Amino acid sequence: MSEMIRITLPDGTAREVERGTTPADVAAAIGPRLAKAAIAARVDGEVRDITRPFEGDAQLALITSRDEAEALELARHDYAHVLAEAVQQLWPDTQITFGPATDDGFYYDFAPSAERGPFTEEDLPVIEERMRAIIAADKPLIREEWDRDRLIAWFQEQGESFKAEWAAELPEGEPLTVYHSGPIGAEDTWLDLCRGPHLASTGKLDPQAFALTRVSGAYWRGDQSNAMLSRIYGTGWLNRKQLAQHMERLEEAAKRDHRKLGREMDLFHLQEEAHGSVFWHPNGYKIWRELESYMRRAMDGGGYQEIKTPQVMDARQWEQSGHWGKYRENMFVIPDEVPNSTDDGALVSDDAQWMALKPMNCPAHVLVFKQGITSYRDLPIRLGEMGCCHRNEPHGALHGLMRVRQFTQDDAHIFCTEAQVVAEVRKFCELADRVYRELGFEGYSIKLATRPEQRFGSDADWDKAEEELRNAVREAGMATDDYGWEELEGEGAFYAPKLEWHLTDAIGRTWQVGTIQSDRVLPERLDATYVGEDGNKHRPVMLHRAIFGSYERFIGILIEHYAGKLPLWLAPVQAVVATIVSDADDYAGEVMKRLRDAGLRVERDLRNEKINYKVREHSLAKVPHLLVVGKREAEEGTVAIRTLGEKDQRVISLEEAVEMLTEGAAAPDQRN
Repeated sequence: MSEMIRITLPDGTAREVERGTTPADVAAAIGPRLAKAAIAARVDGEVRDITRPFEGDAQLALITSRDEAEALELARHDYAHVLAEAVQQLWPDTQITFGPATDDGFYYDFAPSAERGPFTEEDLPVIEERMRAIIAADKPLIREEWDRDRLIAWFQEQGESFKAEWAAELPEGEPLTVYHSGPIGAEDTWLDLCRGPHLASTGKLDPQAFALTRVSGAYWRGDQSNAMLSRIYGTGWLNRKQLAQHMERLEEAAKRDHRKLGREMDLFHLQEEAHGSVFWHPNGYKIWRELESYMRRAMDGGGYQEIKTPQVMDARQWEQSGHWGKYRENMFVIPDEVPNSTDDGALVSDDAQWMALKPMNCPAHVLVFKQGITSYRDLPIRLGEMGCCHRNEPHGALHGLMRVRQFTQDDAHIFCTEAQVVAEVRKFCELADRVYRELGFEGYSIKLATRPEQRFGSDADWDKAEEELRNAVREAGMATDDYGWEELEGEGAFYAPKLEWHLTDAIGRTWQVGTIQSDRVLPERLDATYVGEDGNKHRPVMLHRAIFGSYERFIGILIEHYAGKLPLWLAPVQAVVATIVSDADDYAGEVMKRLRDAGLRVERDLRNEKINYKVREHSLAKVPHLLVVGKREAEEGTVAIRTLGEKDQRVISLEEAVEMLTEGAAAPDQRN
């Protein structure tokens, strides 16, 4: 008699089935509609292939396309495998490496033969065509466990040196999973090392719900000293409607690209002479200055004291803080000696002492805190800095304002007692909420990133710090679905758990910006103390916090969120006075002076061009208001106002125009 096992369904009912039964069998026993709809299974909380047999008694939940997040993850993983199979069918000498799912699709890294050379975007249509043929063939995706030696031998026989190298580093004796389509050894069988899970067959994918999007270079295992690979990106969805919607979002995102708008609005530029550092033009720096003034007012109102700390610090300080060991590869290191000025000999001697440009401000803030004797009565101490930092990001990772090497943080550190932590974090939650909403981000989520595997500090300290952050969000009333509250296991910094703020922009994209981290490690490593009520020395808790994250990236997000049509208070040029005829030039000067005297950023356009040309040009530059004046307006003391995005213009008196624009140009925290 066959051994029976017990499978419990989400509604609490249980079924006795024979050992060797699969989730697909259970779905078929429930009904044909479910059997057709089920694409995978959650077995004791783990997502698995629907054809993988149960090992024993289990809790079972069947996954269908209605479980969109999990279904998309599965589909995108499958698209990546189909992409790799298609490439190797077309170019058999190509080696495969890795291909994960991403937030909106998938990619796979390949090592083309020297004869073939790197892939280009011209190759994508033929690869797509072959992928659709593989999907139409409805090839089964079969899971097997292999031992390490067999796997290494297989990849070596196939000429897959990258996969063989990776397999050789996997633990001995640990069963490894491979997925293959068709019998091993068959001519059309394709195999890859993969944890899974996968859909039952390639035919479960919609052949019209994916598109290959671009090609880039990527280093094997992310190391610049390794071989350069070709990375092919794609986007994958459950059906063609989702794909169409995504492509529309991409088109809209392209229109909003801050790099494109930065050129059109003359805000900034980047160039090779300063990789990853921004050249701010006058218009762009006006946005920066307005945001900086706004943030200073917010920090002043929150009881912060602004400081300024050095750009370069001795390597020994970074060793003591722990950054030298954990973060050195991302630091710019410089010798503390006069470089050799002759042609002969090394530029830097072997005896050079080392310093580093700061990648963050926190160790320097501890040094400021340590000056003098601090009493418990002085706490909390809130130190803020618009601190310029440098991080040695790889060239290939740089992306406009969004990822740079030189950046300025709206950084602050709060030194407080343990009893003050929850109240301080709650105050920060409320301050961040006000700032994001005043800047036009009504939708955001708060996430708690908990302890990573590699970390400093005791488990007891981590337990306490994580619970303090939870309690602060609860007290602020934000640990709810309305605020997207969730916990991200293992994603904290090496020295502290953190709360993260993820903003949702106008087209539904999310951006992680603000953070606050509860840190007991750095005060210990850098020997920061205060004198307690008992007269003894105690360690403060150090809260690391930022709202924008960095000015560069936040300005990039704002430009894309508003598609360049920034709120009037942030617009670099708030109005342009444009003449219809030269007879109105003097009046245009008078209008500009009145507006400038009221504190507005105004320019005038006296060029001998048609007014429609001027309107188009200033609209492209995203100027919020165009004040058109001609002979009649000069005689009557009026202006014709054209507001960006509106079809009609209004004729009002100059006094009304000054009052309207002055009121609209006030920063949100300065409005009545």
